[in-house]
Amino acid sequence: MKKIRFERGLILALDETDRRKAMDIVNSVGKYVDAIKLNWPIILAQGPQIITEISNHFKVICDFKISDVPHTNSMIAAQSVKLGASGLIVHGFPGRDSVEACISGSHGASIYLVTEMSNPGASEINVEFADRIAEMAVQLGVDGIVAPATRPDRIRHLRGIVKGISILSPGVGAQGGSAKSAIENGADALIVGRTIYEAHDPLEAVSNLLAEIKSGRGE
Repeated sequence: MKKIRFERGLILALDETDRRKAMDIVNSVGKYVDAIKLNWPIILAQGPQIITEISNHFKVICDFKISDVPHTNSMIAAQSVKLGASGLIVHGFPGRDSVEACISGSHGASIYLVTEMSNPGASEINVEFADRIAEMAVQLGVDGIVAPATRPDRIRHLRGIVKGISILSPGVGAQGGSAKSAIENGADALIVGRTIYEAHDPLEAVSNLLAEIKSGRGE
């Protein structure tokens, strides 16, 4: 399985539950982003085959934040990849064995470990354990971590720990994070949802974000 490459630096978080709207957005912007991230809202609304349908044309990251015991984690990872996922977002707090089960069950798909969520409440608990999870990510050789664009100082801090692997950053736009700042502080790709799929012109929204990303990269 080919790993996901973040050449453009943008991932669409497709949390739109209406099938027609979701597919219209995918067909409009899919070729301009590095991957389509699918979370539980669209899976529950449209069924797991939506993973296969989209993955037939674009890279799909299943954002299931897998966080169960190892046996269950391995099965979730395997079924996600069987349906067409190229990447999985996994929680690190259940411990090393649970993450290792995701890696073994993924059959070579990209694994991204959550260090901190992007919501304000995440700072109450996540930050305390973020460094240890980031260190685990490096030790286990996963493909990257998830760190909040809403707190670019945390991206910069975690970048110092996870040299050599990717940082995916949610929270740009609707949650208040800055695309340019997240990239400048070490993010490799931004995870953006509502700013794109709720826009009057999703393609224009993507174009604006790509311009900010290039600026943050100094291009």
